[in-house]
Amino acid sequence: MQVTSTNIAKPTTFTWNGKTITTGIYKLPTDKPFFLGTYDVKNDSVIDRKNHGGEFKACYLFSEDHYDYWKKLYPNLDWNWGMFGENLTVSGLNEDKIYIGDVYKVGKALVQVTQPREPCFKFGYKFGSQEVIKQFIDYGYPGTYVRVLEEGYVREGDKFKLIKQAENSITTVEFFNLFFSKNKNKTLIKAIINNNSLPQRKRDKLKTFLY
Repeated sequence: MQVTSTNIAKPTTFTWNGKTITTGIYKLPTDKPFFLGTYDVKNDSVIDRKNHGGEFKACYLFSEDHYDYWKKLYPNLDWNWGMFGENLTVSGLNEDKIYIGDVYKVGKALVQVTQPREPCFKFGYKFGSQEVIKQFIDYGYPGTYVRVLEEGYVREGDKFKLIKQAENSITTVEFFNLFFSKNKNKTLIKAIINNNSLPQRKRDKLKTFLY
C-alpha cells in the first residue's frame, strides 16, 4: 500500500431539510506532508466531533483502487482525490486483507486499523443522491479509519509497512458487512468483541446480538 494523495478540507456549508449544515467532507489534495495527530489530521476541518475525529477516527483511508467503479456510477461529478472524504487516498488498500487491529508504519506515523466508514447524509449530499449510501453499503469496500499510536508526518508516496497483524480478528470487509447485516453472524461477533482497537460502544452493541 502506498499513499497516492494527502487530503484536507476547509469547512463547507449547505442547507439540508431547512437546516444549515457545516461539513469537512469536501477534501482536496494538498502537495505538502501533513501531520497525523492523536485525534485528527493537523489543519484539517473536523466539524462533527461526535462522529468524526477522535482516538478511533483520527484519520480516514480510502482505496484509490475503487475510484474507477464509482466514477462509472457518477461520471458527472467533479472528481479529485479526497472525493470520499478521506485524508489519505491509498493505492493497494484491500479491505479483504486488512484486519481490525492491524498496525502499520506510514511515513513517520504508526497507525492501527480501527473501523470502516459508515456513510451518512452528507456523503449523499456531496454525491447528489442519497441513494449512494445504500450503494456504498452494498458495494462493501468502505475504506478504514485508523488510530494514531505514534504521531508523525505523512506525505504522498509513503508506503505502508505492516508492523503487527491483529490476532483473533476479522477483516474490514467482514466487519462492515456484519455491522449492516440484518442477520448477525455470531461467529464473527465473538471474534471481534474483545478487540480493543474497536470503540467500546461498538463492541457493546454487537454483544447484544449474542443473546
